[in-house]
Amino acid sequence: MLYVFLGLLVGAALFLIVTLLRRGNTPTEQADGLLIEQRSRTRARSERARFGTFGAHFALPTMADLYRG
Repeated sequence: MLYVFLGLLVGAALFLIVTLLRRGNTPTEQADGLLIEQRSRTRARSERARFGTFGAHFALPTMADLYRG
């Protein structure tokens, strides 16, 4: 019974590995996909700058912060 269970786990793991390797890591070639990737990179860069250490600790409070200084 234990060998059957382990065999099923190993089989499932091999299936997932083969599936992921077959997909590959090909770049996007369509214009829509390229635009989506470009917007994602731009947004990620902006978010890293806004929520970085300097932005989080030295920014002035806003009304959204409900600041009660």
